[in-house]
Amino acid sequence: MSLLFFQNLHLPIKAVLQMRPQETFQYTLFRWAEELDALSRTQDLLGCYEQALELFPDDEVICNSMGEHLFRMGFRDEAAGYFHKAVKLNPDFNDAKENFYRVANWLVERWHFIMLNDTKRNTIYNAAIQNAVCLGSKSVLDIGAGTGILSMFAKKAGAHSVYACELSKTMYELACDVVAANKMEAGIKLLHMKSFDIEIPKHIPERVSLVVTETVDAGLFGEGIVESLIHAWEHLLLQPKTRGENGNCEKYGKVIPASAVIFGMAVECAEIRRHHRVGTKDVAGICLPANVKFQSPACSSVDTEETVEPYTTEKMSRVPGGYLALTECFEIMTVDFNNLQELKSLAKKKPDKIGIPVVKEGILDAVVVWFVLQLDDEHSLSTSPSEETCWEQAIYPVHDLADYWIKPGDHVMMEVSCQDCYLRIQNISVFGSECEVDAGKNFTKDKDLLSLGSEAELCSALANLQTSKPDAVEQTCILESTEIALLNNNLYHEGFKMAMRKVLSSLAPEKLCQAMDTHCQNNEMSCGSRENVSEESIPEPFYVLDVSEGFSILPIIAGTLGQVKPYSSVEKDQHRITLDLISEANHFPKETLEFWLRHVEDESAVLQRPKSDKLWSIIILDVIEPSGLIQQEIMEKAAISRCLLQSGGKIFPQYVLMFGLLVESQTLVEESAVQGTERTLGLNIAPFINQFQVPIRVFLDLSSLSCVPLSKPVELLRLDLMTPYLNTSNREVKVHICKSGQVTAIPFWYHMYLDDEIRLDTSSEASHWKQAAVVLDNPIQVEMGEELVLNVQHHKSNVSITVKQ
Repeated sequence: MSLLFFQNLHLPIKAVLQMRPQETFQYTLFRWAEELDALSRTQDLLGCYEQALELFPDDEVICNSMGEHLFRMGFRDEAAGYFHKAVKLNPDFNDAKENFYRVANWLVERWHFIMLNDTKRNTIYNAAIQNAVCLGSKSVLDIGAGTGILSMFAKKAGAHSVYACELSKTMYELACDVVAANKMEAGIKLLHMKSFDIEIPKHIPERVSLVVTETVDAGLFGEGIVESLIHAWEHLLLQPKTRGENGNCEKYGKVIPASAVIFGMAVECAEIRRHHRVGTKDVAGICLPANVKFQSPACSSVDTEETVEPYTTEKMSRVPGGYLALTECFEIMTVDFNNLQELKSLAKKKPDKIGIPVVKEGILDAVVVWFVLQLDDEHSLSTSPSEETCWEQAIYPVHDLADYWIKPGDHVMMEVSCQDCYLRIQNISVFGSECEVDAGKNFTKDKDLLSLGSEAELCSALANLQTSKPDAVEQTCILESTEIALLNNNLYHEGFKMAMRKVLSSLAPEKLCQAMDTHCQNNEMSCGSRENVSEESIPEPFYVLDVSEGFSILPIIAGTLGQVKPYSSVEKDQHRITLDLISEANHFPKETLEFWLRHVEDESAVLQRPKSDKLWSIIILDVIEPSGLIQQEIMEKAAISRCLLQSGGKIFPQYVLMFGLLVESQTLVEESAVQGTERTLGLNIAPFINQFQVPIRVFLDLSSLSCVPLSKPVELLRLDLMTPYLNTSNREVKVHICKSGQVTAIPFWYHMYLDDEIRLDTSSEASHWKQAAVVLDNPIQVEMGEELVLNVQHHKSNVSITVKQ
């Protein structure tokens, strides 16, 4: 939520009059832009900014504001250009830097850096392309060119004509710069378009003899490789060489990669489980009813009309807590990219039924999927979790089983298909050994499993019959994986419950405290009903507002603490229905829980009094993003919140301490920037793509990060939401070096204090938050016993950490 969601600020006339002419112009422009935006007069708004930039072409503030408007309208490429210009005009302009870093992650995804640093991948692709060109494939089309590295491999190998298409404007422009810097612009024609839009002879003069592409994702098909190759074979490639036919390769078409084999493995993994299955029926005394089913988007994609990626991704070699393989690796599917009919049949083919014998007992949490990309007869790339690779694996979480415990003798059943451009693994179930499966059959498919599958479905149906409640209203609630992990974090909810109870007890008269304790016990038992209380005996309630991002049951927990009127700010209807069902299951009187957005006339002013003559007892703010960064504009929101609290009321958390340590981590270096020309086989790519590197890596798991700690954790910053005068915008922190090495990064995390005694650690094992790290441009050599001084700056809600030289 932006700050506009909370308030509309009005500068006093006196302040305006004290401004310099350019500042007055900026202020007038921004106010007028807000009015035009509110009226949806988009063209007029953009016209205003264009005229303003004609008057003040070097005004970084106007450039940045123009970028913000464009970004909100969905024009990310254009927005990035204005943010980048603003940073060039004023490298110390923090707002523009923060905006550019955020949009850079959208425009140039971080995997570009990781893949370009993967020397093995680059070497194998280069060798396969060289082979093809040497055998006569002299005209080449690179689909999804990215930086243009595969096109340049083809040109260096001696291809006469090289064409490359790239849809992203940012990546297309970057590829143009890279190709020119490597002096190949005369031999490579770059096209800013989809391959589907290429026409002969309009864009390329004739059909090509070789298509090179790496439009594959962790699940192989998710980037649209099948559809783009069907189109290429029908419209852009020469006909393929038939089996046994000899002749010059230049007369025939072929594709690199030639084929792929997809593999899978059933695993137990606590980290995947806690992000995709709610594993508790009781959260801080709140009963989660059986008729509410929580699912992550990966689990729910089968049932929705919308095309949703049916898997998530993980680098299994780095997953916190590791994993246990419960089956042997098994083959799921093969695909020949040089066979048009096979590609066409993939989407139409009925799902294959597969049964895999279990070899180890454990909890069935997911099916992990990877592939081997066969570039040609000699060269292949594997994305297996056991390989040193830049690739992550596709994760298909398992859900809706009566029992997730499996053992040798059982079979894991699934249906496999390629629908909507995605590899889909559906209807995962377990066929137990007690159902007399022939354990001698190592691997079964298709017809052999039809009877097996129907028996398994019957077993599953019988199990469901025993647990179903025909009169219950079923509700499926789709939550992000971080929201599911939060629901599973009992320490978080117990901490908030204790802290809220302490605040309300300090505000309540003795009589009400006693009533609260009794009320709380009744609720926590979740049995029996509340006693009816006459209206005259009901004291004025305490008002609690939760403005957490996403799904939160904290308002329901607050409602168990006595005469409390809790308000939730959830926006999605399905989340509101779910919270109502949870309230009902916990015997809440109707309308105990309120949804605040229904009471707010203007959604741009959500932080306001509960009633004209009342103030809030507790306001819960979301301070840390799941990515590990501080929420944008959190200090401004805290300032408004302080004005809306009753005497003795509190903001949660009351303050936050930021901790960090110095580490040596080659992994973080390679995932943040392309390292010279050696990794890219002599091609000059690094200076161009590294313009889009960001100094902070997010969504890290510090517990499994490959790194060497060079110091102990130190406190870097205090953010006090209740007592702002304790905050400092700039401080120096001395860090004692406890191990010699090269400092390459500074990972950081937070302790969130609900009060002086109750704190939440965002780096804990149960945390739904990830960690982040500042990655240094240049490593710093340190020796044990030395001290390094860090400069920590806090501007609005942005924090920068630099090493003082």
